Amino acid sequence: MTKAHQLFTAVPKKHNCAQAVMDGCGGSPGQVAEMAACGGGRAPGGLCGALHAALLLRPDHVEEIKAAFARRAGALTCRELKTVAHTPCPVCVETAAQLVETFSP
Repeated sequence: MTKAHQLFTAVPKKHNCAQAVMDGCGGSPGQVAEMAACGGGRAPGGLCGALHAALLLRPDHVEEIKAAFARRAGALTCRELKTVAHTPCPVCVETAAQLVETFSP
């Protein structure tokens, strides 16, 4: 289990999916704060917030991360993840955090 997953599932809840990935994978406090607006399907383009944070953390690997995320989670957007792939948020957070680690410099 990644630190991002632990942050996302902690009680009381302090992080949305994007914040958990950003904070759990080494983002700055400012970046974590910016991610507050990206949870619950509100990331740009309707992307999964966890995926959005991963892409910001590894900008040199956007296409590889998107492709791997889609294979593992079943979709890229929050709406499709919920309604088509039925992938729960904790799985998205864990997947995004693992991909950040996979593409670490």
